Amino acid sequence: MSETTTCREPLRLMAVHAHPDDESSKGAATMARYAAEGVEVLVVTCTGGERGDILNPAMDRPEIKADLPAVRMEEMAEARRILGVEQQWLGFVDSGLPEGDPLPPLPEGCFGLQPLEVASEPLVRAVREFRPHVVLTYDDNGGYPHPDHIMTHRVSVEAFEAAGDPDRYPGTGAPWQPLKLYYHMTFHHDRFIAEHKAMIDAGLESPYAEMLQRWEDRPMKWEITTKVPCADYFEVRDRALIAHATQIDPNGPFFACPTDLKRKAWPTEDYHLARSLVDTELPEDDLFAGVHEVQEKVCLP
Repeated sequence: MSETTTCREPLRLMAVHAHPDDESSKGAATMARYAAEGVEVLVVTCTGGERGDILNPAMDRPEIKADLPAVRMEEMAEARRILGVEQQWLGFVDSGLPEGDPLPPLPEGCFGLQPLEVASEPLVRAVREFRPHVVLTYDDNGGYPHPDHIMTHRVSVEAFEAAGDPDRYPGTGAPWQPLKLYYHMTFHHDRFIAEHKAMIDAGLESPYAEMLQRWEDRPMKWEITTKVPCADYFEVRDRALIAHATQIDPNGPFFACPTDLKRKAWPTEDYHLARSLVDTELPEDDLFAGVHEVQEKVCLP
């Protein structure tokens, strides 16, 4: 009788983000953990963040402002190195965050104004080239209503649904169907409550008190279905964030709660399973739950 062996190709995870630095504030510890475990991880960045503000006072200098697009590309390269992932630019132009009442129109040619098929085509191409099993993106509100985040959601859903169809987006490579699509559920009430309590219990002043008082108590639109344990990679996440020096003030609110308290208070990064073509049981603790079984195949010698 011939022996059989179980064959398994490398698992692949794609995270689609609007701007450089978004990958380090949402899901970074998850990506670092999976990359360390041998998963191939690709960050796709839709825009260059050209219209972003400089949020770190130490970097608010004329020479930085004059060359912000190049600076942000260098920051992204360093964050990618720290996380241990690959990264690809889609090449669209940052829409900026409009302010005012009424809101001003978005700049001509920006990402947020692209027709859906135009904005989605390079992402479909990236999916077909990289062949991810799992895709991470934002919910339909973009996580927060920045036009680039909302467009990132739209193109991610479009690519997930179209990349496996040979009749859609011809000329962008051989069809590939991802198996699961998740939304980031990074900044939610329960997490902030847990970190706030951990700081109070440790005798520290919590920066979350005022925010929690203003928090509107309403049900989450998207439930948390998946909690990925990744506390061992919170320090890596912090270093990747700090690499985006124009965007992240190391003395700012992202780092107000000490890392050791974060590990104890909320040791996961959280997601909503939005699409799945594999069987899985909720709640999950692994983005690849159900993928392992589908991926395995019997190989004859």
